[in-house]
Amino acid sequence: MKIANMSQQDVLLSVIRKKIKSGSLIEAVAVALGISYDAAHRRVSSKSKFSIEEAVVLCRHYKISIDAILTGSNTLVVEKTKEIEIPEDMTQYFRQSADYLHRYENQENISLFYAAKDIPLFYMIGGTLLSKFKLYVWMELLTGVQKPFESFSMPENLQQHISRIKTAYDRADVHEIWNDTTINSTLQQIFYFFESGLLSKTNAELLYEDMRGLLSKVEAKCDETAGKFHLYFNELLILNNNVIVSSIENKTMFIPYTALGYFITEDEVTCQKAFDYFLRQIKSSKSLNLSGTRDRKIFFNKAGRKIDFYIKRLNDPEELMF
Repeated sequence: MKIANMSQQDVLLSVIRKKIKSGSLIEAVAVALGISYDAAHRRVSSKSKFSIEEAVVLCRHYKISIDAILTGSNTLVVEKTKEIEIPEDMTQYFRQSADYLHRYENQENISLFYAAKDIPLFYMIGGTLLSKFKLYVWMELLTGVQKPFESFSMPENLQQHISRIKTAYDRADVHEIWNDTTINSTLQQIFYFFESGLLSKTNAELLYEDMRGLLSKVEAKCDETAGKFHLYFNELLILNNNVIVSSIENKTMFIPYTALGYFITEDEVTCQKAFDYFLRQIKSSKSLNLSGTRDRKIFFNKAGRKIDFYIKRLNDPEELMF
């Protein structure tokens, strides 16, 4: 299959020319595609068309969005993460996610922006009981196979990919926007599976204490001077778990469509607009790093009281229902 028309090929070549600046366009095409100088010359001179596969290779090699090249500026062609239907799919999902973040491994000035509708994924992959529970919840939601939490085992070879994701997160300059509802879904999930008889009371209590410990660590990170972690509180913003990873060279946006599923795009214009939107929302949010001890304590104390409420529900669920 060939690229649809020569105007698209001309646009692609024009973008590559800008990327390489004063270098040889023919040589740039030849190197990226692994073809001869003559074969590259025929494509650059428009004597032959790029195949779709060649266009994709060129876009990936030179970090160009193929979306606008092939479909026009108002349409996006996105990749998506692995669909999870069986436990083995979970491993492939985390490997794919780690591979995307690995692209930034040798880049400088990496930033990560997270609109946290739920507690960010990066907190849920640390080998704790809470991280195991979240994997269990995701598997239940995505596969519909119900079994007790106590009989759930981690998918094989998952930890190596989780470690790569955690390493990428720790390297980045992180900006997270939370609100009062960010922790709610996890608190409710613990209670739901307890009430359903799929989670023991002992483990439910331990999970709530894990939540308390997680929040204590986040609060401590807010207090670090010259740290790379920035937490913002926004009372009005409807958060959606969108993620943007940014460097000087390029940006990648992850857009959720299921519990764990993300559409992924590196379209330059789209990612830049989303990045600018994040910056505007940050300006209208309260920095829990800079706003002082009082505001920070108010936020985290309120979260702590929610945990206390759910622990009481474990002991007397019916009394607190009304």
